[in-house]
Amino acid sequence: MSDPLQLLLVEDEPTQLLLMQRLLHRAGYEVETAGNGEEALEKIATGKFQLLVTDWDMPGMDGATLCRHVRAAKLPGYLYVLLLTGHGTIESVVAGLEAGADDYIRKPANEAELLARLKAGQRVVRLEQSLREANAKIQHLSITDPVVGTFNRRYLNDQLMHEVERARRYTHPLAAVLADLDFFKNVNDQHGHQIGDEVLRGFVDVSKAQIRQASDWIARYGGEEFVFVLPETDLAGAARTAEKIRSVCAATPFVTAVGPLGVTASFGVAALDSNAGPVGAAAEALLRQADAALYRSKHEGRNRVTVADRFKAEGRAHR
Repeated sequence: MSDPLQLLLVEDEPTQLLLMQRLLHRAGYEVETAGNGEEALEKIATGKFQLLVTDWDMPGMDGATLCRHVRAAKLPGYLYVLLLTGHGTIESVVAGLEAGADDYIRKPANEAELLARLKAGQRVVRLEQSLREANAKIQHLSITDPVVGTFNRRYLNDQLMHEVERARRYTHPLAAVLADLDFFKNVNDQHGHQIGDEVLRGFVDVSKAQIRQASDWIARYGGEEFVFVLPETDLAGAARTAEKIRSVCAATPFVTAVGPLGVTASFGVAALDSNAGPVGAAAEALLRQADAALYRSKHEGRNRVTVADRFKAEGRAHR
């Protein structure tokens, strides 16, 4: 069942305010009140309301002006506005709708008509909420790896450039760790890809526990490779993070349908070079240096962490 919608009632006349509030409470609405447009705007700015019922004629800011301010505000969701008006001309009604009201009702409001118009407003709000949730889900799926639940390569390509740009703007460090599960092909060959996927998810779970949830993030680079992006982290700090993940991974067999499987991982660590040219080139260089360090970890025996030497970057070889 959907959460009840929050309604804000704006009316400067105390008796009318009380009567309307009681009516709306009886109809099942959760109602807060405001005595003028300025107070209403302060409450609306909290983003908690989905329905607004406001009188047109109020001292100071009138209802039409309040509507214009509402439509100019950046609210988290749609606010449906019902304007109560004593103005009977078509010109006045048009002015109210053009100011941003969704609907209007003439005063004194008929109880049945008021509730019917609010019911129509509820349908609009619920539809907008469902569309927003669907769009958010689509957006989430578009940037998420469906097997392991980390971000995907598309997100990495876009977001890493934003991280580089932010690090440069505030002259903060930024590091990346490239990880590759050792001899992972053997897991797939011996136990099948489903078990391999379970191992990948186990590695992600172990890794997430070793990084900062508020700022660090993981993307699947491809196959059994993952990139850890670590904002506000220098080379030494990134190496410590990689070593924590490596040691926990080596000491913790992954739970699978065929029993616990021990799998190690190799790591390459690199830090952003502030002199690496444009943002896109700097992001590519960061990954390239991490990849070169990872290659050395593989070449020198696996299950180890290697820190990049940006002046001696090696090319990727088949692993």
